[in-house]
Amino acid sequence: MKVVIMVAAHKKFPMPDKKGYLPVLVGAAKNYEPGIEYQRDDEGENISAKNPNYNELTAVYWAWKNLKDIDAIGLVHYRRLFFDSKPYNLDNVISIENVEKLLTKYDVILPKKRNYYIETNYSHYIHAHHKEPLDKTREIIVQYYPNYLSNYDKVMHRTQAHMFNMFIMKREAFDSYCQFVFSVLKRLEDKIDISDYSVQEARVFGYISELLMDVWLETNNYPATEVKWEQLGGKKNFQKAVSLVERKIGIKTKTHF
Repeated sequence: MKVVIMVAAHKKFPMPDKKGYLPVLVGAAKNYEPGIEYQRDDEGENISAKNPNYNELTAVYWAWKNLKDIDAIGLVHYRRLFFDSKPYNLDNVISIENVEKLLTKYDVILPKKRNYYIETNYSHYIHAHHKEPLDKTREIIVQYYPNYLSNYDKVMHRTQAHMFNMFIMKREAFDSYCQFVFSVLKRLEDKIDISDYSVQEARVFGYISELLMDVWLETNNYPATEVKWEQLGGKKNFQKAVSLVERKIGIKTKTHF
C-alpha cells in the first residue's frame, strides 16, 4: 500500500523524518522562498492562491488532483500530528506501518474528537466567527445535498467533533470527501462576501470545512477509527478551557501559565 501523509506548513519547520511523510508548503503561490525544499501546493492543478481563505485545504486539493497513484492520503500539520506513543515529539509520530495496519480494518483515520462541553458545535462556531457563512452552508446543503442535511443538523447540535482537518483516508474515501467538501465550499464562495473580514476571519472556508468532516463521514458510513493527536508547543488544555469559558460568558480571567 502506498501511503502519503502530508505535513502542511507555511514556512520551514522541523519535520518528521519517517517513511511516507511529505512536507507540503501551503500557499506557495504567494509565500514561497528559495531554499524551502518542500512539495509546493502550487504545482499542477491547484488552488494555492486561495490559501489565506482555505488554510491547509490547499494541500488537500493539490493531493486530490495530483497524487493519482497513491492508495491512502493523509494530512497533519507542522505542529499538530498523530502519535504512536509518548513522549509527543517528532520521533514518535505515527508510523506508516501502523497506519497500514489500521487501514486493513478502517477506511478513515481521524484525530480523537474535540469536546466543547458547554457549547454545541454551532454555538461554538458563531461565538468565535461570523455567523453568516455557517448559516449559508446549511442553505447550500438543503438545496444541493439534501441527503446530508439530517447529519449536518445532528453535527451542529453536538458538543464534539473531529476537528483540525486532520485525517488519513483510503483513496476511495479521500476522493468522496474532497468531492463533497470542495463542491460545498465553492458554492459558499459565491454566496458570501468576505471583503471586509479580518485576516483571521478570512480563513472562513478552512473553518467551515472542519465541521463538514463528520457530516460527510456519517452520511457515507465509511468505517473510521480515532488515534491520539497532540499539538507540539501548543496551549495547555487548561488554558484552552479557560479561553472557552471567557468567550462563552464574556469575561476575562486572570491566569498565569
